[in-house]
Amino acid sequence: MAKQKKVCKVILKGAGLLLLAIVLAVAVYAAYVMISYKRLPDNLSLEVKPGAGADAVLTSGQEYGITTYNIGFGAYTPEFSFFMDGGTSSVAASRESVEETVAGAVSYVKDTLKPDFLLWQEVDLDATRSYHVNQYEMLQTVYEGYDMTFAVNYDSAFLFYPLTQPHGKSKAGLAVMSSYPIESALRRSFPISTSFSKFLDLDRCYSINRIPVDNGKYLCIINLHMSAYGNSDEIRQGQVSMLCEDMRREYEAGNYVICGGDFNHDLKALSDDGSQRESWAYPFPREELPKGFAFCMDTLSDEERAALHDSARNADEAYNPETTYTVTLDGFIISDNVKCTWYENVDLQYQYSDHDPVYMRFVLK
Repeated sequence: MAKQKKVCKVILKGAGLLLLAIVLAVAVYAAYVMISYKRLPDNLSLEVKPGAGADAVLTSGQEYGITTYNIGFGAYTPEFSFFMDGGTSSVAASRESVEETVAGAVSYVKDTLKPDFLLWQEVDLDATRSYHVNQYEMLQTVYEGYDMTFAVNYDSAFLFYPLTQPHGKSKAGLAVMSSYPIESALRRSFPISTSFSKFLDLDRCYSINRIPVDNGKYLCIINLHMSAYGNSDEIRQGQVSMLCEDMRREYEAGNYVICGGDFNHDLKALSDDGSQRESWAYPFPREELPKGFAFCMDTLSDEERAALHDSARNADEAYNPETTYTVTLDGFIISDNVKCTWYENVDLQYQYSDHDPVYMRFVLK
């Protein structure tokens, strides 16, 4: 009996020590997340990597092409499902898969669409989820001869979840490439949660890239990636208001404005649309747009807009054309001194990402 009591005490003591170790580990990790949390300052000037020749001059009355593409950090093959969307995977299948997927996306845009301006989102610099492949370097190699800017969107702490395959640390952002000289670029920090949930949410931003036009004005290209995953109405309103104010300011200064990227809103849906959709796929509040601005897709007929391929898929499962929820999250807003001459949500069946590219041709009036 005494021996049994001794064994029980040893077991209880061991269990207690194990529990204490777990509690201490959780506390240390929580402290690490809070101490390492930081946001980049707002109104941060971005370095312009020159490539376009000084003799390349943007001209009013001439047609140009622009593409926006969220490449999903190179993880989203059609078979990939993401744990934050209800799927199973937290990292890409392999380093080789990341390299092949990014290369495929970049090659398609370069060889088939051939745009003058390119907006990229979810481009990893150094991330566990993409095996530390520097995707911006890959883009620079392909698009040598273009002016480029890069805005870090988020530089997150190491996420120890899922425990069997942690998502890890992610440093990623937004890249802009232009075949015409970019005079200056600015990173704006979107408002995000200020509560404890800020440690779980990703930082968000957009970049404003100013390209001189031969008539003394500027083409202001805004590349954005807005918040997702059910943020509050207050945060959504704050992000929309901030973006609209910057667009309005540039337009009133006489400039041309094109705003593109991943809006993380259902862009096909109108505010009073009662259609059934995923809880996170909110209609974009078009009534908030400044006077003189519209979504480019709204220049299409109702039939043409309805027929647009959905630019993104839900990643709660491997892509299945019969069952996967799809929605248009990506697109362009243009000022009324920019004429849209062609608009297309390119249907790649999500071969290289959970998003497909959107391509627009336009003329500066």
